[in-house]
Amino acid sequence: MSFEVPDHVRPIRDAVEAFMRERVEPVEADLLAGDEAARDLLRGLQAQAKAEGLWALGHPSELGGGGLPFLDYVYVNEVQGRSEFGQLALGTFTLQDSLMLHKYASDEWRDRYLAPLVAAEISPSFAMTEPAVASSDPTQLQTTAVLDGDEWVINGLKWFTTGANRAAYTTVMCRTEPDAPAHTAFSMIVVPTDTPGYEIVRETPVLGIKGGHCEVRYTDVRVPAANLLGPRGHGFVIAQDRLGPGRIFHCMRWLGQAQRAFELLCDRLNERVAFGEPLAKKQLMQQHVFESYAEIQAARLLTLQAAERIDAGDQARIEIGTIKVVGARMLHNVIDRAIQAHGAAGLTDDTPLSHMYRAARFARIYDGPDEVHVHTVARRLLKLARDGEGYRF
Repeated sequence: MSFEVPDHVRPIRDAVEAFMRERVEPVEADLLAGDEAARDLLRGLQAQAKAEGLWALGHPSELGGGGLPFLDYVYVNEVQGRSEFGQLALGTFTLQDSLMLHKYASDEWRDRYLAPLVAAEISPSFAMTEPAVASSDPTQLQTTAVLDGDEWVINGLKWFTTGANRAAYTTVMCRTEPDAPAHTAFSMIVVPTDTPGYEIVRETPVLGIKGGHCEVRYTDVRVPAANLLGPRGHGFVIAQDRLGPGRIFHCMRWLGQAQRAFELLCDRLNERVAFGEPLAKKQLMQQHVFESYAEIQAARLLTLQAAERIDAGDQARIEIGTIKVVGARMLHNVIDRAIQAHGAAGLTDDTPLSHMYRAARFARIYDGPDEVHVHTVARRLLKLARDGEGYRF
């Protein structure tokens, strides 16, 4: 394995990086406004990406995407990740949900949602966590779905349903088998957001950022029995299929965010003068550069390793759990150092660092808190050692 971008990936990666630097990053402040002008601006970027062959590169080719293998996609997704709007502008925001529908949905739902989803004509949302239940133990989820004739009747309260306020549907994880063992008691059900009883209670600002993280109440929500994804009681299997690749997608994008923060760090140190010389001459500032470079490269190699194992047909649970923790820490540390080097300016919105820092803090919680991944990875490694296999480095 090498850090070098493969020759067959380099042209598309360079094109994506140019798109991010020249078109997306300059208009981030406008996109953050979230108003109709921002949505028009985003639609314009999406049209450009489609016209230039940069659209949905990570989606399977049979779904109308670029069909890039996981390992190749790391190299592209890391530069797409330079901005949180990269995945929206380039059509990969829906990747997890597209793959989930493609694999588990009925023909009706694939026909209705899949093509518009890949084309960004509609948006998805996903409801798993609940405010009253520790999300690190999803076997305790309280939202229920009861089959009444040929309809599911859903009741419960979910939150952090990202994008529910603009989504065409929400995939809801709910308890459908009350007497079954915990990991076979839940199912996934597709709920169109215009269904009676589907109520958006509020959009929850997170660290001052309004990102469409919605709290949604389900009151006697009725949907057809055919809205079930996969078999009954298969919710945890589907969730793992969705969240496993999703975690490594996050790690890919975090590399791009960290690389951008590293650029800002180095530029600041070279340009800013204090006590008669550039900050780049100060040893403590040089240490910030060294630590950031080392952490980015270590996280990048771990991400490439996990992607390589996924391409080889491995579930890569140890590798994915590890990079989820290491990548989140790395992202926070690099942005934090860049802010420190900028001084007071780093605390303002004059640079993207303030927003990047707040968004980076989410990374240690969503898709499983660090503590859970540390526990599960260590437990798997210890079991391999106990069974006499050991981890094959």
